[in-house]
Amino acid sequence: MKLSITKTFKIMVMTSLTLFQFGCNSGSSSPTGSLTINVTDAPIDTAEKVIIEFSGIEIKPQNGTSISFDFTEKCTSDPDLCQIDLLALNNGLSQQLLDSEIVSSGQYNWLRLMVNAEANVKDSYIVIAGKEYELHIPSGAQSGLKLNQGFVVPAGGEANFTIDFDLRKSVHDPVGMSGYILRPSLRMMNNVETGTLSGSIDASFYSSGSCNGAVYVFDGSVDTPDDEDGEGYGPDPITSALVNDDGVYNYKVSFLTEGNYLIAFTCDALADNPDLDDDTATVSFLSTATVTINANNNTVYNFEP
Repeated sequence: MKLSITKTFKIMVMTSLTLFQFGCNSGSSSPTGSLTINVTDAPIDTAEKVIIEFSGIEIKPQNGTSISFDFTEKCTSDPDLCQIDLLALNNGLSQQLLDSEIVSSGQYNWLRLMVNAEANVKDSYIVIAGKEYELHIPSGAQSGLKLNQGFVVPAGGEANFTIDFDLRKSVHDPVGMSGYILRPSLRMMNNVETGTLSGSIDASFYSSGSCNGAVYVFDGSVDTPDDEDGEGYGPDPITSALVNDDGVYNYKVSFLTEGNYLIAFTCDALADNPDLDDDTATVSFLSTATVTINANNNTVYNFEP
């Protein structure tokens, strides 16, 4: 049976509309990118281990509800994947928490690290002089550790970030309380925008035999270095690095974003109390310099007397 011209035209129009609608729908899905999250540490010199048990990550898109990644399954099968010794993550080392997870591309408002820190449970803890102590993380078990730092996941690309736990300013020993408190000082960096700083320390600084060396890194706008003492007392360092004593005194600071920094060497790292504004007789800086960090490059500075 032959179709009339009118009926044929109607079928052609309907078919075209269907194809157009299919094309619109197929292209309307949100573009995606991949997200990788790592953790690292600016170490503390009073402990042998600082174990944090991570239970998940939550991220909040600028438009839409938050997205959660639960680590329960992998933590159950292998607890070592979640109980991470932050002290082992220095000199440029990091531990991956998220590995190229596919998410919607675009702007994100915040990221939250979920941790397990229940009372009387060996989940997060610290080891000092061979003894284990419970590590309390205020509100950590309930609300996690939130970074209100926005970030972008590029469409069709990869966002790769590292979160720095500065344990030197984060671990506190409250008077009259068993265990320790971790109030994390967190810094999140885009790995493609970071460089490293490294160098040596002249052996003469160690001639007295009582030097607990560390290099403190401050924002480039800072004129005079200060100890770790919290907000309101002076410029706290952005991060720090212990000096390695393996026959040659050297240091390395990783994950520094591009820009200028004031760096300072002290022999009094062990005496620096993050709860106090220590005077210069307690924490003094023996050498300072201004350095420039470039992305994907290492800047070398050697501290001399």
